[in-house]
Amino acid sequence: MPITKKLYLVLSIILMVVFILSGCEQNQNRVKGIRERNKLPGEPEIIVELRNGEEKKMKFEEYITGVVAGEMKRDWPDNAYAAQAIIARTFALQYMDQNNTNTISGSYEYAQEYKPQNITEQLREAVKKSRGEVVVYKDDYIKAWFHASAGGQTTSAKVGLALAEEEPPYIKSVKSPDQAAPDDVKNWKATFSNEEITAALAKLGKNIGLLEKVEIVNRDNTGRLIELKFTGNKGNSMVKAADFRNELAPKKLKSTKISKIEQEGNSYTFTGSGFGHGVGLSQWGAYTMAKQGKSAEEIIIYYFKDIEIVKEYN
Repeated sequence: MPITKKLYLVLSIILMVVFILSGCEQNQNRVKGIRERNKLPGEPEIIVELRNGEEKKMKFEEYITGVVAGEMKRDWPDNAYAAQAIIARTFALQYMDQNNTNTISGSYEYAQEYKPQNITEQLREAVKKSRGEVVVYKDDYIKAWFHASAGGQTTSAKVGLALAEEEPPYIKSVKSPDQAAPDDVKNWKATFSNEEITAALAKLGKNIGLLEKVEIVNRDNTGRLIELKFTGNKGNSMVKAADFRNELAPKKLKSTKISKIEQEGNSYTFTGSGFGHGVGLSQWGAYTMAKQGKSAEEIIIYYFKDIEIVKEYN
């Protein structure tokens, strides 16, 4: 064989090896089994409504990085950040698809908390590991609900969110390893005056007059209240516990996983555990699982049923 042909053959083999190794390096952080769905032609550009009233156009992954920084604490494990990124990405795309818009709020009251000032280099790199990954059920984006701490067990959307529609098939109740949560999340008390409670009831269209009694009607097998009965001098009303919490003070009445309610003069004290609605991903549970070496994808698969994680764009 002439020298030029031999040289050409050797160079071709070298280039092929370099190409293969390069592809392996690019995918070394990918989890086996992630399907390249590529529904989107590329990373979207969206508009974020900031808390100061301004709107800012940005790349979607920059928004997701700011959401993870707003929704999780500093110095958490990389795979907890990556799991939150997958959830945040799914939440946003499902919301924008449903509402036929490329605009989303940067506030947790309306969507997800966006706090770019909290971004660290560690967090940014952790989010990059899951770039483009979303959660689907039968090839549709799921409602990617998450909360701070399940208090040991997640619940249904019917209970945790007082969901009026049919329970999504991918939501399940699982034991959640929330033991690393702060003490004031694992066990808390919250006291509200009669006036605060009646004001919250009025917002729900329940006018019972002067409050006389608050009673637990029923609870689910996770310990969360389903309904409460409020009695006043003008009658009584049954209210979904999740709706009541949202109208009263969801940051103070941290969850509906309430063990007891005690009347103390002109006020009521609620004793409970956990933080948030308890549906879907528990962030403190994700923290523990990431510490145990679970991947971001394994964490999500644990909290949701019959779902698939796919890559939406490169």
